[in-house]
Amino acid sequence: MAPGAKKGILERLDAGEIVFGDGGFVFALEKRGYVKAGPWTPEAAAEHPEAVRQLHREFLRAGSNVMQTFTFYASDDKLENRGNTLGFSGQQINEAACDLAREVANEGDALVAGGVSQTPSYLSCKSENDVKAIFKKQIDVFVKKDVDFLIAEYFEHVEEAEWAVQVLKSTGKPVAATMCIGPDGDLNGVSPGDCAVKLIKAGAQIVGINCHFDPMTCVKTVKMMKEGVEKAGLKAHYMCQPLGYHTPDCNCQGFIDLPEFPFSLEPRILTRWDMQQYAREAYNAGIRYIGGCCGFEPYHVRALAEELAPEKGSLPQGSEKHGIWGSGLEMHTKPWVRARARRDYWENLKPASGRPFCPAMANPSGWGVTKGHADLMQQKEATSKDQLKVLFDKSNKSN
Repeated sequence: MAPGAKKGILERLDAGEIVFGDGGFVFALEKRGYVKAGPWTPEAAAEHPEAVRQLHREFLRAGSNVMQTFTFYASDDKLENRGNTLGFSGQQINEAACDLAREVANEGDALVAGGVSQTPSYLSCKSENDVKAIFKKQIDVFVKKDVDFLIAEYFEHVEEAEWAVQVLKSTGKPVAATMCIGPDGDLNGVSPGDCAVKLIKAGAQIVGINCHFDPMTCVKTVKMMKEGVEKAGLKAHYMCQPLGYHTPDCNCQGFIDLPEFPFSLEPRILTRWDMQQYAREAYNAGIRYIGGCCGFEPYHVRALAEELAPEKGSLPQGSEKHGIWGSGLEMHTKPWVRARARRDYWENLKPASGRPFCPAMANPSGWGVTKGHADLMQQKEATSKDQLKVLFDKSNKSN
């Protein structure tokens, strides 16, 4: 390795190092007014680069070792889907996202990961060649910008994830692949273990789960992947990037089916102490790439880094003003708050919601539609009022 060069992702994982990912950019930037809920597309990388740059910096300061390019849903078919007309091309967005991630990664010991995700074209039953061409267009930018490794993330169907991995693998760069599934497997019922085996055989060196479910559900699912991989006599590294929300009541499609999605999820947010428990569970399960997805803010990543500081051998810069387990509270003016400056207080707390009469669980929507269903077919024109009326009527009947 050349003097001053950073260790690559596989070098770090092969050495048993913990790698902390970042968090949920589309949700964090939607809350800040830079992303539109619904399309969830990342044009902010080109339109408001200062906002994306600042969020990268906050995650870096909190302990993230990977700056993942803000390219979620940045494929041309998704950018054009349902009337989402933009002034930026997919190439502009992907290039801007790579430049921002590299700029901030160079401010610390962080790597840049270029990411692709599931496509409307697959849900609309386009051919393998058509879907692969969409991924190819994105990775051409990642190769040009020389990202450090590639991630295929947020796939509900393992078949599409395999296609993505095959395209990413052609670059010669390390490839990670994560699916947004739970213990029941992908939407065609392929088990987590079988999904992981398929992804490794397609060329992924790192496999795991991201999004759709809470940390403990995701750790459980990665464990199932690990069992399947070991049973098949294969080897891989494992990663986990779950939601920052409690989702014990989700069905197979995860939090998207919750009635609170996406504008009333705040009561479900995990505390930093929940995050420390997640970090420990993931580490004990053999997962070494530990991060987050939607709902994960920088302080959540800081909690991961603080919990595993003994194993990591360092604390992030963002801990300087914090104090692990609330030790900074020792200086509070109120004695009853000073009395909370200890781990056992926060670990055993049962936080109140402050919302009288709210249920502990919700009834997820159960429409059961997936690839090939008419409601999922891609269209470039905006959803019409007649189309919306059909959906409203269906929703009223299911509630």
